[in-house]
This record gives sequence, structure tokens and C-alpha cells, in this order.
Amino acid sequence: MTYKTLFLDIDGTILTPNHTYTACTKDAIKQVQQQGILVFICTGRPLHEVKELGEELGVEGYIGYNGAYAIYENHILVNTPIDKQVLEQFLALAQQNHHELVCYTKDKNYYTSLSHPAIKNFVDVFQLRNNQLLTTDVHDQILGSSIINVLPSQVQAYEELDADIYLSEVTVNNISNCYDIIRQQVNKGEAIKSVLQHLDVEPRQAIAFGDGMNDKEMLQVVGEGFAMENSNPGLFAYAKHRTTSVEESGIYNGLKQLQLVR
Repeated sequence: MTYKTLFLDIDGTILTPNHTYTACTKDAIKQVQQQGILVFICTGRPLHEVKELGEELGVEGYIGYNGAYAIYENHILVNTPIDKQVLEQFLALAQQNHHELVCYTKDKNYYTSLSHPAIKNFVDVFQLRNNQLLTTDVHDQILGSSIINVLPSQVQAYEELDADIYLSEVTVNNISNCYDIIRQQVNKGEAIKSVLQHLDVEPRQAIAFGDGMNDKEMLQVVGEGFAMENSNPGLFAYAKHRTTSVEESGIYNGLKQLQLVR
């Protein structure tokens, strides 16, 4: 099989819990690029927060906000903000239940509070910059959002607001009771389909690595989907392959299974 694209999640896949990556991970990316494989970061994070990492690793393209925005060679391939009315329903429910939201636009991170301890922890864990208090004038520009300080028993109330939406638990060290808002038709898998169509690449020629439930569509779309050893246990059912943990250079070892690195 001639592989042409590689899609990589960031937290728990490229980056370890202490925000570093192994030398083998960077080397694996370089090795596949030397074979003509295009490498894309594919993350729930806002892209303005990951460009520095992407430049360090030399990736060719980006999918951010859990699939709501994709860019390759300065061509915007996907740009799908959350429906303003749906967002405002979520904000109202969050206010009623004393939950907090982080909302991402193309340029900034907006929060329903900047002082809540759970927000401060979220910002610290993900090392987020460009942070501001959420204002109504950007409600129609929100590409991605996460709900913070919500209990598992309260998730269903949000999912009942819109049939196109489900909540995906954020499984990152030192983060709890936090869920990404995922849209059935706007997710990492759908964004990858758009990228592959633009590149004229077949899904079977694509590889992906992930560790969270927001990666399930991504792993299903590609020909070779890898779940990291440190993945949310529910993700393994969606992955064709299983590799070692992020601390044990899971990307490198997975690509080695495909005989793409040495």
C-alpha cells in the first residue's frame, strides 16, 4: 500500500502529559515525510494555539476545533462555526447549572468566566493564551467549544438540546468533568474526508493516530487507524490497530507496524 497522508491528534498522542514529545515521535514524522506522506495535525484545540508545535514538527496542514476548520497550503478547506442559536442554548443551560464554557474562534479563546478555578486549571493544563471573557458579538464565530465543571449525569441534558450534537469527555491528565461539544456532521472524520477529497487521496491511503473519543470518527474514516495504549478505553473498538502509549512513542511504533519507519 502506498500511503499518502498521516493525521495526528495532539494531547495524549503527540504530546505527553508534561507537554513534550519524544525524539522518536519527531523522527517518525520526518521519516514518513521523506517518503512523500503529508502530515496533518488533527486536534480539538484551536489552531492559533498549535501553530508553534506544527512548525516545530514541520507538518503540512492542520485540522482544528474537532474538525470545524481545516487548512492546507493557505487553502481553507473547512470552516463551519457552531450554529449561534445552538450555542446560546448551551450557554443558557450552562448558566442554569453553574457550568462554564470555553469557546474558540479563529483567533482567540473565550470563556464564560476567567476566575472560576476549573477555568484556571483548564487554561493551565492546556497552556492556553489569547484568553478573553466571552461576549455576544462573537457568538456567530465559535468554531469549537468545551463544557467545564459538568458531571456525567448532566451530559444528557445538553445532548437533548440538539440531535446533531454529542459530548465527548476530555481525557487528559488533571482535567475532569470536561466535555468537548462534537457535531455529528462536523468532526475530525468529516474534516479528513474534505482534506482527502481536496488532495485526491483515497481513505485507504490515510493513517491516523488518536487517544480520545473525539478521535473515533477520524480512526473510522482512514484505512489505518491507531489507538494509543493510553486511549480512552471506549476508543479501541473504533481502531484497526493498537500501539504503545504516548510516553512510549506510540506514533513511531505504530508506523513501524506499517513498515514506514526504521
